[in-house]
Amino acid sequence: MGLPAGHPGSHGAGLGWDVIFRGDQSGGHSRPAHPVRGDLDSILLPVGRDQAQSLAGRHPESPLSGAETVCSAEELVPLPSVTAIVPNWNRRDLLERLLKALARQTHPIEEVVLADNGSTDGSAEMAEAAGARVIRMGRNAGFSCAVNAGVAAASTPWLAIVNNDVEPAPDWLEHLMEAASHEDTWFAVGKLLNAAQHSSIDGTFDTLCRGACAWRAGNGRADGPQWAEPRRIRFAPFTATLFRADLFQKIGPLDERFESYLEDVDFGLRCANKGFEGVYVPEAVATHAGSATLGAWHQDTVRRISRNQLLLVAKHFPKRWLLSHGWPVLVAQSLWGLVAARHGAGGAFLRGKMEALGQFRAVRTAAAGERGGEIGRILEESEKDLLALQQRTGFDLFWRAYFALT
Repeated sequence: MGLPAGHPGSHGAGLGWDVIFRGDQSGGHSRPAHPVRGDLDSILLPVGRDQAQSLAGRHPESPLSGAETVCSAEELVPLPSVTAIVPNWNRRDLLERLLKALARQTHPIEEVVLADNGSTDGSAEMAEAAGARVIRMGRNAGFSCAVNAGVAAASTPWLAIVNNDVEPAPDWLEHLMEAASHEDTWFAVGKLLNAAQHSSIDGTFDTLCRGACAWRAGNGRADGPQWAEPRRIRFAPFTATLFRADLFQKIGPLDERFESYLEDVDFGLRCANKGFEGVYVPEAVATHAGSATLGAWHQDTVRRISRNQLLLVAKHFPKRWLLSHGWPVLVAQSLWGLVAARHGAGGAFLRGKMEALGQFRAVRTAAAGERGGEIGRILEESEKDLLALQQRTGFDLFWRAYFALT
């Protein structure tokens, strides 16, 4: 779809922060199935989560703060207030582009809260100088902890959680807000394009199979009519999503035991169990660098994903899950381990599983009162959705193997 209209490349090299932040801010059809896709990497590596993890006092002249209004012929109508929460760990270059993009949003942002996980590249100081409110975690506490700190610090009714390697188009937030403002809509997610190739989908919404492996719908596909249709969703990636703030009061914060990866799927399962849904808004476009800090198959990334796959089972799967879901879990997670081994991360995969087994009983016991009776139906419906999308857009080899074996 090309570069967003406000891509930083359009700014002169000497353009100062005051100019950037204090300027005018007001201003389908199914595709035929493909042959089997041989790219095993496109199964959900929750793309771009490694960069995230610090936040501290309110900047007295935040460039994104203030009671913004739109003027009609008869009255001033206040826009809903939004706080942008940005978990951050280094990558000052990416963060600078994001902050400029947030400043250009056609729906003004009340405040930017940066949750900095002990960055050492000056990114927190740069954000603070640009007007963001910075909360310094003092260490790399993980994505979940950083997001929770940002949510706790915010006071607006809407929260936009955005990774530091995302660059939203100027009307991204406006489209999300318009869609999320409808009754019974608790969150809204847009279309993420690959930052290196804007004709390729980075991700849309998440789907989950009965084996507790997730797929970021559209990842690696060409952008096209299949991804141009708005729809209801249950699982919103926390890469770039708008939430009603009181959803966190109803559902609770992100589970910090997950640290990073699949914590958003856990949150989505909790939402689904209580009937809270959201929307996919294809007009809300952003680009995403994806795993820009550690890399998609970094040993620590694989270890955490491997561990968290089993923690999803421990926390959410029904009684006697071994009988009802044991085979899909074994198939999906074993296949994922083979992919990890192919990338030289087989040891990290096994370490993650050992960590999860050590926590399994405690996590399952603690969540006994939270598991809803609808989890089996939720998993079945999500897997059917995943299968339908794979059939329409071409099977990844991983999912071809999973569905053949289950």
